[in-house]
Amino acid sequence: MRLNDDLALAAAGDRVAFARIYADTSHKLFGIVLRLVHDKETAEDVLQEVYLKIWDRAGSFDPARASPITWMATIARNSAIDSQRRRDRRREDGEPADSADASVSGDPDLRIGLARCMTLLEDHQRQFIRSAFFDGYSYAEMATHASVPLGTMKSWVRRGLERLRVCLDAD
Repeated sequence: MRLNDDLALAAAGDRVAFARIYADTSHKLFGIVLRLVHDKETAEDVLQEVYLKIWDRAGSFDPARASPITWMATIARNSAIDSQRRRDRRREDGEPADSADASVSGDPDLRIGLARCMTLLEDHQRQFIRSAFFDGYSYAEMATHASVPLGTMKSWVRRGLERLRVCLDAD
């Protein structure tokens, strides 16, 4: 019951309650993440992302749908899986893990054009294109974070990419 109360308090911005959540759950969530990513450093990074998501989404927790630890374990599991997918995608593309934007940075003219065209996008389009293509977030993660339907998120990104294409083609 304490986790329910602490999540409600954390949703209201209570950092002490959030610290209790961390103290009560970090060992278990770290174990979940570590089993999926098989690397301590990566697991620590993913766990940090997990707690940021828990902090951001505490207000959306519904005790009628799941227990607090189940809800947090699901966030941890999904974050670990997403981390592995990002890593695997970078390996498949032959890109170093730390430079998702290596293809753009190789061509200074393209980089300058892209930066200029990005400024022409609406704020939410720019933010979500960066999140999806440079930070590796999934459409589902971004939709959840923005509290919009998945289809809306896909449309925002698609329209933003189309505007980028038109802008870059005009250069």
